[in-house]
Amino acid sequence: ARQYQNGFITTRGGNLLCSKIIHLITDNQVKSQVSKVLHECERRMYKSVAFPAIGTGQAGQSSAKVADEMLDAVVEFARQKSVQHLQTIKIVIFQTNMLTDFYESMKKRKDSNSSTMELWLSVLKSFLGGRKQSSEKKKFMILEKKVDLVTFQICGESQEKVDATESWIKDLILKEQFENTISDEAIESFDEAQIVILEALQRRKQVTIQLLSKLSPPQIKISGISRDVCSVSLVVQEMVQEIKSTEEEQSKAELLHNLVEWRYSGSNDSFVAFDKLTNMQLERAKMAKKLHLNVKIKMKTYQVDLNTLKATDDQGKTINLRRVIKDEGK
Repeated sequence: ARQYQNGFITTRGGNLLCSKIIHLITDNQVKSQVSKVLHECERRMYKSVAFPAIGTGQAGQSSAKVADEMLDAVVEFARQKSVQHLQTIKIVIFQTNMLTDFYESMKKRKDSNSSTMELWLSVLKSFLGGRKQSSEKKKFMILEKKVDLVTFQICGESQEKVDATESWIKDLILKEQFENTISDEAIESFDEAQIVILEALQRRKQVTIQLLSKLSPPQIKISGISRDVCSVSLVVQEMVQEIKSTEEEQSKAELLHNLVEWRYSGSNDSFVAFDKLTNMQLERAKMAKKLHLNVKIKMKTYQVDLNTLKATDDQGKTINLRRVIKDEGK
């Protein structure tokens, strides 16, 4: 159901990964519109909100002006002590030529107010690094390693022989020890699933793993017996590469979704947008001139005929599809 508000319309998120969508009624007052949306999100106790570069499409406003007005609104909102609920504010930009304008606008504010320094450093890192940031610092589980201590009691005819024996034992131990450090921005995206894998590796192998998340870039330090350090390092590198590949696919899907949107028929003659990854799979299949593609619709598998744009399940039920080209800037 739609909710009519002053200057905007709020609808449900539908098939998108959000609870609500706020549709702005264009009046070219970008700062005022952003401010209204931020206060509405706080009033409704939303934790996050994402904006496009408002007014840079059909409204024809310059990206530099829009950047200044949007960020002015964000700064003024962030300075209010009454803000308790809204924690994450994102500005999503697909046109690479606009990045410079937004970057320069943020950089001007970076040193203007120490109370907002941490906010701008986080946003700047998001623009330059291309990774999603959170206003809350990610809480990593501490990797704990139970170490069984071994005590050597050395007896000898003289202190010199005791020292020589101690040195010989240390050399033997060190020869079997190795340390490897893996540095990558993708480590910042490690979540509980990756932590569980690292803990399992520690239990099975003779290694100690340290997750140094506060460094830039974040690091994983692996130390222990040489052969185990090498095998664990390979597993960690595969985990890092998998995260990078996933993030790259998500980025491509996000960009493509801004250009073309695949939809399937829902209730009351309405059409529902596919999730962004499925949207990309459908578009890639069409571009590759494939005849069919299997997709999930409401947890059920359908075979899509890419010529007729009809999807059929294993019981013969058919659903109509649409491929919608989005206008630039919308």
